[in-house]
Amino acid sequence: MDHRDLSRRRFVAGSLAVSAASYSRAAGANDRLRVANIGCGRRGLLKELIELKDSAGIEIAAVCDTWRQKREKAAADVKEFTGKDPFQTARFHDVLARSDIDAVVIATPDHLHCAMLIDAIKAGKDVYVEKPLAMTMRELVRAYDTVKRSDRIVQMGTQMRSYPNSGGAKKLIAAGDLGKILKVEQVRNGYSPYWMSYGGGAFFNEKPAAADVDWKAFLGDRKDRPFDAAQYQGWYGFRDFSRGPHANLMVHFIDLVHYVTGASIPKRVVAMGGTYRWKNEFDNPDSVEVALDYPEDFMVRYCTFFGTGAGNYAKWFGTRATLDAKSLSESQKWIVSGEGSGEPDRVKGEVEVSPVETPHHLQNFLDCVRSRRQPIAPIEAGYAHSVAVIMADEALTTGRRIIYDSARRDIQPG
Repeated sequence: MDHRDLSRRRFVAGSLAVSAASYSRAAGANDRLRVANIGCGRRGLLKELIELKDSAGIEIAAVCDTWRQKREKAAADVKEFTGKDPFQTARFHDVLARSDIDAVVIATPDHLHCAMLIDAIKAGKDVYVEKPLAMTMRELVRAYDTVKRSDRIVQMGTQMRSYPNSGGAKKLIAAGDLGKILKVEQVRNGYSPYWMSYGGGAFFNEKPAAADVDWKAFLGDRKDRPFDAAQYQGWYGFRDFSRGPHANLMVHFIDLVHYVTGASIPKRVVAMGGTYRWKNEFDNPDSVEVALDYPEDFMVRYCTFFGTGAGNYAKWFGTRATLDAKSLSESQKWIVSGEGSGEPDRVKGEVEVSPVETPHHLQNFLDCVRSRRQPIAPIEAGYAHSVAVIMADEALTTGRRIIYDSARRDIQPG
């Protein structure tokens, strides 16, 4: 690992006292939290944990990955940058069985998120889990209820909530600067699908061999089958393990819509899509269009087309103003203008969104493990974003409009 990779950001964190009644190990404010990284691949959460080790007061005590070389590389990185050898395993439950692990940071394939969250909560661990939280309503409700019955801290890996611009957008929308929100849109295109490119050559040039992979641990509850290197390495592109851009990339956008507007769960969703450019062994669509209608009386549109990287944008349209959030990049300036409004009180000229400084997303989780306060993206956020993308997937695959039944906590055509 390049040392420069670990200096991308520097974080400031306070030390917070921990109550013996609320924290399972009764740790004092100066004790180091012992954290395990589950899934040591492309997402790079181990790198963030290493960057945060001093400011957050943590020890990276275990690494878990089903691919031996990735697991050994992760352990070597921990040793290099902390001086300590972490516990290594391919099996998640080996980590849960350890009483010295306080929290787990899960960055595994999508189909494992809910099962791992549930088992970690039952084992008494605090959990940071990547998005999307769930692929089906059944597993979503089970995971949500398990967390709510516990006293554990759970953070969703929807880190756009922690961007300074996101906090600024939330503040100005709450103040009425945009007027009534009418519609929110994102177009997020790219030349090639992320399941063919995410991680670059450093990831795809290393081919997994059956002898180096715990295939059964990777499959989880999926149907048993012979080892398939393409499915293992390119899992993002196969419906058994992930659903496609509407249930992956759209999660960040739809969660941000919920966060900055205060919206809840869409009441109805329609979707269309297919594979138009990249016809190969993958079975997820390379293009999708999703429209979501919210009970807060506005619409949301999301689009991804893989075949061109042109035309990307994200915008909030209100009666008084439009918020141009560019491509939702953390580094870009988001702009509010009166473009398109005919209202007498429309915004005049252009105004930059004032960033609201927010702790790094993973730092926020670790702070909350100590304080026992709720993090910025709690289980409720995971439930809401999951319902939205599950509805989108059902609409896409059935060709029908899908509605949410809040009383039954389920979805159906309607």
